[in-house]
Amino acid sequence: MNHVPDSTLALAAAKVKRHVLPLVVVMFIVNYIDRVNIGFVRSHLETDLGIGAAAYGLGAGLFFVGYALFEVPSNMLLQRYGARAWLTRIMFTWGAAAMAMAFVRGETSFYVLRFILGAAEAGFFPGVIYYFTQWLPASERGKAMAIFLSGSAIASVISGPVTGALLNVSGLGLHGWQWMFLIEGGASIVLCGFVWYWLQSHPSQAKWLTAEEKTVLIATIAEEQRAREAAQVVKPSMFKLLADRQIALFCFIYFSIALTIYGATFWLPSMIKKMGNLGDFQVGLLNSIPWIISIVAMYGFAALASKWKFQQAWVAVTLVIAAFGMFISTTGGPIFAFVAICFAAIGFKAASALFWPIPQGYLDARIAAAVIALINSIGNLGGFVAPTAFGFLEQTTGSIEGGLYGLAITSLVAAVVIFFARTQPGRGTPDSPSGLPEKKPTLNPGPSGAAA
Repeated sequence: MNHVPDSTLALAAAKVKRHVLPLVVVMFIVNYIDRVNIGFVRSHLETDLGIGAAAYGLGAGLFFVGYALFEVPSNMLLQRYGARAWLTRIMFTWGAAAMAMAFVRGETSFYVLRFILGAAEAGFFPGVIYYFTQWLPASERGKAMAIFLSGSAIASVISGPVTGALLNVSGLGLHGWQWMFLIEGGASIVLCGFVWYWLQSHPSQAKWLTAEEKTVLIATIAEEQRAREAAQVVKPSMFKLLADRQIALFCFIYFSIALTIYGATFWLPSMIKKMGNLGDFQVGLLNSIPWIISIVAMYGFAALASKWKFQQAWVAVTLVIAAFGMFISTTGGPIFAFVAICFAAIGFKAASALFWPIPQGYLDARIAAAVIALINSIGNLGGFVAPTAFGFLEQTTGSIEGGLYGLAITSLVAAVVIFFARTQPGRGTPDSPSGLPEKKPTLNPGPSGAAA
């Protein structure tokens, strides 16, 4: 392309990011809050409904079973029906499911609604990734992903104060925790109307792009796709991908990271309450501190990894930090444990940010979206295992100490395993498990962050 189309392409990409990114970040924030707000109402569910530690842990974790089962099919349906319709559908159904949580009456309804919430949210994260591939050239996707994924970090910070404040709402015979579910779930439904109005499924439909910008943008993305197809000797099947050792390693590593993240997410408010006679809003404020620290660490480690390029080593370092923080959290009182979790957060959130460029660099771009959805869904089963195990341990032993040891050990194992994961495709042949050919194009790794 000559200079004029290049400048037109840059202008078009900038317009896309200005138009799309603020909305998808807000969507991710709302999505994440509806997912993790259950951590702040554990004591309320026990007092009002008799839902004990084991039942709470299982219910919190069942979200991720529904999420894992429906994520890949949801992403396939998005490609069929278009991002605008499907992302709106996802937001509406997860908002309705979140609101329905206000009417939980016991363990069974708690389990069913958490599973439904996970199924409703499935497909959002890989759906946005796919959306970026339809709107942005490869050189711009890494930057867009970094901004989009900052939504989970922002949500981790604001979810505590917002949820803590809503727990103090009362009226119409409803408890504060019921109002919290109704208001936060209702916000998702309100937002889905704006998503339908604001998003388009394809650049050709964007009225805010000029005809020349549409032409250049569509042509560039199509040319990149043709180049990938020309370089691909054999398109790998999903069955072969599941047998690929590298993809299995990616799933295990992300599972280990998610295990620690969700272990902290769902149990941290309960740990904070043991620090003293604190109200819901105070617990929410203190809950934000580890996540604020983690955001700083996430960007700090990303800068270090960009300067000294050895991605596996940086992931290993952060996993060791997470392991050490989880281990020492068992050696002191509640305040010391909180400080230790703040230290561990430096590691586990940074690890999630540093991990994604590794599979992105290894995977063929034609199947990257589906495999990232696969890694994300299997890895996120850590969100089922961690709260379920913690709840069982607390109910049977009166302590979650064994669970914290387990998180520390798993993080250390992942820190070793990461060195066996490749950041670039090897000398594969059409007969190799993934069918990945040598010297094929890869996704632009760019800065990245935690998956949904």
